[in-house]
Amino acid sequence: MSKLINVGSLCIDYVYTVPSLVCSGETLASSRREVFPGGKGLNQSIAAAEAGCEVQHVGNIGPDGADLVACLAERGVNTERIARTATPTGHAFIQVDLTGQNAIIIHGGSNRILEPHQWNDSFAEAQPGDLLLLQHETNAIDQIIRDASARDLRIAINLAPADESVRALPIELTDVLIVNEAEAMALSGDSSSEAAFATLSDRFPRTTVVMTLGREGLHYAAPTSEGSTSGFLPAFQVDSVDETAAGDAFVGYFMANLVSGTSLETALLYGAAAGALAVTKEGAAPSIPSLKEVAQLTSSESAPSIEAKN
Repeated sequence: MSKLINVGSLCIDYVYTVPSLVCSGETLASSRREVFPGGKGLNQSIAAAEAGCEVQHVGNIGPDGADLVACLAERGVNTERIARTATPTGHAFIQVDLTGQNAIIIHGGSNRILEPHQWNDSFAEAQPGDLLLLQHETNAIDQIIRDASARDLRIAINLAPADESVRALPIELTDVLIVNEAEAMALSGDSSSEAAFATLSDRFPRTTVVMTLGREGLHYAAPTSEGSTSGFLPAFQVDSVDETAAGDAFVGYFMANLVSGTSLETALLYGAAAGALAVTKEGAAPSIPSLKEVAQLTSSESAPSIEAKN
């Protein structure tokens, strides 16, 4: 059976409930602080495992990160390639306001000291059909993409968080690119999300491009044997509590479906349902929904339909 190899981040999330997101020069009192396992890599590994995919996580923790490994193992993720380092584990400070919106500051910690043998040892054991998943929260993304491409691995990248440095990445070597509106603009250099999506779709014609729009839904464009296809998927309508890890739930379920060989449209629908369910719960990893919950939502009468563009 094919698997997902996730060379990804592992973080400790400190979540603060605030009346509104803090502005420049402002001091706010938090009504609550909670600590959760997190990091885009960890969240996405858990989501993919919940979707029924075999997942191998490659990454680093510090002396304070044992609980993160235990969390992954409890959710069915293979943790054999997570290394222990002397550098403290990455962490994030997350504000969540009363409407569920968030703002996040991350510190890379041990996520930023991955070494080539860590991913290459995993790639050497990869089988045909395996899929590599990356985020932008670890070091050496450029080299990891090139090393995976040299071994003919399928590559997916969730380009989050994004800054101007992402424009130097060899995205043309990837099979799947997942971005939100801000990340799409950072990569394309365009000042609007619509223009950014068009630019990325044209610039990377051999890559499936997915741009998520949060509560609005998502756009996608993908190569086909006949040329290309594109469309729009409206969002599931749910009551938002905490948007943390919504994107990660989407990515994990989307990847798991691609690994299993389902259609792009089905994979997007399952990803969107997982992302919607994640916002109805607090925290990052704890908010990742089960496959049963996702399947129920996708089969409900309220499930949106893809609006194909060609």
